Amino acid sequence: MRTTKKPKLVVNPVELEKLLTISRSQTAPHREVIRAKILLQYMEGQTITSMAQSLNTNRPLVDRCINKAIAFGAITALKDLPGRGVKPKITDDAKSWVLSVACQSPKELGYANETWTYSLLKQHIRTNCQQTGHEMLSKIDKGVLNKILSQGNIKPHKVSYYLEKRDPEFEAKMANVLQVYKEIALINESPSDEIRKTTTVSYDEKPGIQAIKNIAPQLQPVVGKHPALQRDYEYKRLGTVSLLAGIDLHTGIVIPLVRDRHRSREFIEFLTEVDKQYPSDWKIRMILDNHSSHISKETKAWLLKKPGRFEFVFTPKHGSWLNMIEMFFSKIARSFLRHIRVDSKKELIDRIYQGINAINEEPVVFKWQYKMEDLTVI
Repeated sequence: MRTTKKPKLVVNPVELEKLLTISRSQTAPHREVIRAKILLQYMEGQTITSMAQSLNTNRPLVDRCINKAIAFGAITALKDLPGRGVKPKITDDAKSWVLSVACQSPKELGYANETWTYSLLKQHIRTNCQQTGHEMLSKIDKGVLNKILSQGNIKPHKVSYYLEKRDPEFEAKMANVLQVYKEIALINESPSDEIRKTTTVSYDEKPGIQAIKNIAPQLQPVVGKHPALQRDYEYKRLGTVSLLAGIDLHTGIVIPLVRDRHRSREFIEFLTEVDKQYPSDWKIRMILDNHSSHISKETKAWLLKKPGRFEFVFTPKHGSWLNMIEMFFSKIARSFLRHIRVDSKKELIDRIYQGINAINEEPVVFKWQYKMEDLTVI
């Protein structure tokens, strides 16, 4: 027998059928399924306690569901009433405060962290929101926090890097390099019967090329078994080499020199090799960075023995991206140097020369595009 003093819940056949359908549904919201079962059991005469136990819920929830059904009708009781569960509106001032906190360093606010995590930022906001007059943030969750940060285009958990222009003459030096590229482009695009007695070489070093040796045999792909090249995880380091290279910006021919290091001695050796490549009455213009070996007293002394032969055009500090040889270095890093394994440093050196010789068989003349349309030849 039903011991509750609550009035009976009266439903018509259509409502009863709907309650039965929802109570058996696998797709309806879980809270609606539970509420439908509560109402059906209540109409069968079960007590609030027994319903709470059988449905694995609590008495207050069962009581609220029954009261709502008696007051507003069985079908209405399945849904939340308007306004239920509406969270306090977060004001623009509160959002601005959240963004201002996110833009501060956690270290300056007493934390060990260098950057914010969502959990740390959420906890800081919850702890300090009331004293700033933003009580509505006391229960902020990660979803709302992420939405506020996204609207402000703030990502305090991430780090991006930039390069400060520390060369006060950066723009002037960049313009000088681009002017050289403009002249080269005009010469390359304008066929002439006049004999050219100048050339421009883009030069740089690629240090730290590693000679890595496989310890176990390397297995080639096998159809139906191993789709990729297989290597043992362990390997042996045999040392590194440096590639000193210049690319003729008129012909695309690469002049390489591979040595263990790239000091003034090696740079002078490279200049000697370049000197041999061109007729003695040609002028050789070189685009290069401000590495110490390029401006050392040893280099200057060697250049004094070749008066008028070389002209150096220096890229600005932190402006190595202006040097077209970097395109070539990127190319070889993605081609024959990619995943390279050798049995000795000598083999690495030989394969570097082999790869560059193959490139020189079909040389590519690199063309600079950035800001070229803004330049005129002086």
